[in-house]
Order: sequence, then structure tokens, then C-alpha cells
Amino acid sequence: MSFEARINGVTHTIDVEGDTPLLWVLRDVLGMYGTKFGCGQALCGACTVHIDGVATRSCQTMIDSVAGMEITTIEAVGGSPAGRKIQDAWAALDVPQCGYCQSGQIMSASALIAANPTPSDADINEAMSGNVCRCGTYDRIRAAIHMAAGTNVNANGG
Repeated sequence: MSFEARINGVTHTIDVEGDTPLLWVLRDVLGMYGTKFGCGQALCGACTVHIDGVATRSCQTMIDSVAGMEITTIEAVGGSPAGRKIQDAWAALDVPQCGYCQSGQIMSASALIAANPTPSDADINEAMSGNVCRCGTYDRIRAAIHMAAGTNVNANGG
């Protein structure tokens, strides 16, 4: 079947089965490798993208369910004010260690900042709870979100 999907501001016609996960459309069909495969069960957050501005796990989102919606990936998130603030804070605080989870972390954090420009620690905990970092950079992630929000609680990351 053929589906149209609007990804990063560009409409793509994609010839796949309707139950193909968005993650595989992005990576295997469109060659957009920034969105990562982690667990395949929407538990780790590595595959997070925005669908109509909402952080969504692409490994469990089927292509036939996103018709007419705007999909944003890590490749384009820096084009939004919230995405740019998060990316700048990530770089300023040297958040990544191995970096594998960071595209999903950035996508979840930028959706949070876009929806709630001055999140509390509880807000951050809730928004980021589905994103796993095996390296344990959670303190730096929280500090970067506060930096992006202008609520520098502890910008040194610890």
C-alpha cells in the first residue's frame, strides 16, 4: 500500500504495509537514522519522535495511524524554539556519555519545554520517565532541561 506522511515539513509517499512501524519507515525507507531502535516495545524511549508536537514512541506507532499528522524527528527538532533551546543546553552541559539514547531524550525534553516552558522537577520526572539512559546521565539531563527553561536549578549537572 501507499501512504503519505508529513515528516520534518516534507510530504513523503511511502510504499509499505499499513502495520509497518514508523521507526522502520524512518530508518529503512527514508534513511533517517537519527531515531534509534532500542527495545521495540516502547519502553526505553530511544525511538521517540513528535507527532503533532507530542513525544511518541515510533517503534509502536504504525504508519497507517499517522495520516494527516505532522511528524518531527531529531533531524529537524532544532528548527523549533524548544528544540533549539534543548539542543543548546545539551551541548553546553555535555549531557551525552555514549549518546545512544540522546535523540529520544532530546525529543522528549523538547516536547516538554514546548508544552511547559518552566517545568518543575516533578514535571521533568513525568515527561522523561519513559526514557532510559544506560549511562546514567539523568542529573545532566535534568540540568539541561532546567537550563533550556531558564530555571537553572543546578546547571552543573550534579
